[in-house]
Amino acid sequence: MTAATDPRYLEPTRGCHTHIRDLVPERLASVEGAKPKGRVEVRRAMVGHEAVLLHVIREKGLIDPVHKHDDHETVAYLISGRMRVVIGGEEFIAEAGTSWIHPRGVEHYSEALEDCEQIEVKTPPRKTWVTEA
Repeated sequence: MTAATDPRYLEPTRGCHTHIRDLVPERLASVEGAKPKGRVEVRRAMVGHEAVLLHVIREKGLIDPVHKHDDHETVAYLISGRMRVVIGGEEFIAEAGTSWIHPRGVEHYSEALEDCEQIEVKTPPRKTWVTEA
């Protein structure tokens, strides 16, 4: 599958290493067609054939609206900050060191209670966002 046949396709990273200083931030305009309330940006740390590793910055007050992913699952790890996360009706407060999973087809959303930095792994790799122009 290629970008010409799948708009969610992510081209694999060339080479086998990256550094955050070299990653271009993408400011999100929407996720799964829903517009976030606040500022969120993503850096593609590494894209492979089976997974994508993302570095995500969420501004305090950002609300990711309710959405779901039918074609992949996401595992996340919060590096810093605090978030209110709701997955399939289960709510918890994530703080630095918390991990969670968004299974395929399960509705979820989050609210950044503080500025947050996190890592996400999506498998298989999918581009679920549209960037601002």
